[in-house]
Amino acid sequence: MSVVGFDFGNESCIVAVARQRGIDVVLNDESKRETPAIVCFGDKQRFIGTAGAASSMMNPKNTISQIKRFIGRHFSDPELQRDLSSLPFAVTEGPDGFPLIHARYLGEVRTFTPTQILAMVFSNLKGIAEKNLNAAVVDCCIGIPAFFTDIQRRAVLDAATIAGLHPLRLIHETTATALAYGIYKTDLPENDQLNVAFVDIGHASMQVCIAGFKKGQLKILTHSFDRSVGGRDFDEVLFHHFAAKFKEEYKIDVFQNARACLRLRAACEKLKKVLSANPEAPLNIECLMDEKDVRGFIKREEFEQISAPILERVKRPLEKALHEAGLAVENVHMVEIVGSGSRVPAIMKILAEFFGKEPRRTMNASECVARGCALQCAILSPTFKVRDFQVNESFPFSIALSWKGGALDSQNGTADNQQSTIVFPKGNPIPSIKALTFYRSGTFIIDVQYVDASDLQVPAKLSTYTIGPFQTTNSERAKVKVKARLNLHGIVAIDSATLLEEEEVEVPVTTEPSKESGIVDTGEVHNDGAPPSSTESDVNMQEAKGTADASGFENGVPDPGDKPAQMDTDTKAEAPKKKVKKTNIPVDELVYGGLPLTDVQKAVEKEFEMALQDRVMEETKDKKNAVEAYVYDMRSKLGDKYHEFVTDPEREQFMSKLQDVEDWLYEDGEDETKGVYITKLEELKKQGDPIEERYKEHSERSSVIDQLVYCVNSYREAAMSNDPKFDHIELAEKQKVMNECVEAEAWLREKKHHQDSLPKYASPALLSADVRKKAEALDRFCRLIMMKPKPAPAKPATSETPATPPPQGSDQPQSGDSNNHGASDSAGGGTGDVPSASGEPMETDKSEATNAA
Repeated sequence: MSVVGFDFGNESCIVAVARQRGIDVVLNDESKRETPAIVCFGDKQRFIGTAGAASSMMNPKNTISQIKRFIGRHFSDPELQRDLSSLPFAVTEGPDGFPLIHARYLGEVRTFTPTQILAMVFSNLKGIAEKNLNAAVVDCCIGIPAFFTDIQRRAVLDAATIAGLHPLRLIHETTATALAYGIYKTDLPENDQLNVAFVDIGHASMQVCIAGFKKGQLKILTHSFDRSVGGRDFDEVLFHHFAAKFKEEYKIDVFQNARACLRLRAACEKLKKVLSANPEAPLNIECLMDEKDVRGFIKREEFEQISAPILERVKRPLEKALHEAGLAVENVHMVEIVGSGSRVPAIMKILAEFFGKEPRRTMNASECVARGCALQCAILSPTFKVRDFQVNESFPFSIALSWKGGALDSQNGTADNQQSTIVFPKGNPIPSIKALTFYRSGTFIIDVQYVDASDLQVPAKLSTYTIGPFQTTNSERAKVKVKARLNLHGIVAIDSATLLEEEEVEVPVTTEPSKESGIVDTGEVHNDGAPPSSTESDVNMQEAKGTADASGFENGVPDPGDKPAQMDTDTKAEAPKKKVKKTNIPVDELVYGGLPLTDVQKAVEKEFEMALQDRVMEETKDKKNAVEAYVYDMRSKLGDKYHEFVTDPEREQFMSKLQDVEDWLYEDGEDETKGVYITKLEELKKQGDPIEERYKEHSERSSVIDQLVYCVNSYREAAMSNDPKFDHIELAEKQKVMNECVEAEAWLREKKHHQDSLPKYASPALLSADVRKKAEALDRFCRLIMMKPKPAPAKPATSETPATPPPQGSDQPQSGDSNNHGASDSAGGGTGDVPSASGEPMETDKSEATNAA
């Protein structure tokens, strides 16, 4: 199975793969380690990654970038609206409230969802990994920001599915960085915790994570973030500064020209990088707009002054992370800074002042997330054996379940009162399972929602689950156990619902042990949502049971059955004659903003069609390039090495044909189908192949003739030789070899004479293939005769006497055959050699065999 990690960023993406020697970052087609997260739609095909970036300046309105800011966000999101003001492509609100991206593709304007665009980026990254590994890539691990909401995480999974990927885990980018940092450290303490702060300032966002390290494990203490502080914000500050300056000095407004905006933003990004290493930097752009060249200049102090509002926001996530981790500044032992936007000197200064220590750059600022993702994928994959290293992840949000009160509550004037409880508090481990117990007589509804969605700018309600229908065997309220799961991707869902009913049986049963293995301890919860201590779970369960409509919340405690209060008082000998019958209840899921399975399948089909179109166009380009290359190559060779192998009229006619095809390529044949280019190439090769064949035959002929002559001479010498090793071959057989050699020599002499009489531009009479066949036939015939093995020697008379055991102390061998073979081998005769039958005593044979050994 594949072991791949993807870091998809707002600006660029990185692919890392796990190999036997470690983690490698994969190079793309341009041999670069970073691939732009860009999709450019053309008239005939899509251009993704590096090809899309190359086409962006010429086709800005159909070039989609910064797709990470769109995933899972509503069109009305204020942050998204701010982003749209600086992007050249058209985005509108869809019927579901999410953005729709418009681009001209295949001659018409089409709409795409951000999930589809992200799937295209994933498909490109998948192709890069497959080309490097020479194998199919399916299983992977994808890095996501810690602030991604439930719907954003689901959108990433849907995009991966459309691209044909199966993510084993969506891992937080800062967690991946911490994993890549800690797994290689061999000096981690066993008892005292090493606290490291990871500050990741990327292209569009800032994330802070404080992780505690011990030997063989890492624990995420807290996450904090600012979704709108990144490297691009500094670019934007410079962009607006110079746009205003150029409007005043050169009377041009770059906001009126999409291409001018792109060029100025690209120049400002380079300027920011120069200022990171130099106190001042110039900016020069030729023909920016209205055929005007522009020039600018800025010092680092001025840059930091105009960037002050952004720099002030850097401290807030740092303060929040320290507060939530419950640590003082001196308790943070190290500060690691990563991310493409972290190279601004002012940021380094702020971090040094805040933590009281200099930030470190021991990790690759751009590649650490992808490496951590690949490491996590290797840990989850059975393909690799990874050093034992435990990753204890924490959930960055608080999730609650809410439901409505029951019928008896309505008699007291509290009908349909909404009740809720926090199931997964902030900092809850990932993954985790919690169990709630309800007492219901029929179908009921549970909502999953954020406790505080003010910072997330998303609706509080995530999903709604309908539990039921189900039937009870008695008139009492049925006990329903509901499992809520926080999975590896950080997505909360109702996993299952089970109806628990007691029925009397003949055989006594003991108290049922807990079956919620791996469930985290949180204790029982009342209807008012206040969690008591776990030691009071039995009492609370009994009190909850006493109400007409009650819900219990259990996690990590023994299953109390129907009478949990008796678990501490009843002995095993007094176990009741009752059995708990468990029945699965159907659970219907409704995810707000989620992509239905049918829509995912349609998106998969559309992606396949677009990928097929891209492949056809690439093949068409290859065929067109092949025609063009053939024209230039053949034209050059006709005047050079093919000159003697073609007549003057034939050369002129062929050169004219090549010129016509070249003119056609740049006029009517500029945009043709793959089949037309194949036909054109075949027409040219009908005239060119015979010329190439004559040149090739002339070049190879002398070497294959020498091979045949060598074969003839070798077998002739062997047949005429007086060497004893050929004495066993009859004279008639040797004569056959001689005749065959003479015949082959005569055939070659006749063909060569005919060939020498022909000009080079004539079709050859002696083909290299015919000479090879003649040599192979001669070798096959003569080898059977000349390599015939010698007949086996006759055994001496003594070998026919019955074999009797030699007396004690005798020097005679037990087998005469083995001695004869030893003598034969010592003489060096090999196969077919006849041993000497001199009649010498057996002791002599033994001594020879011994000497040979």
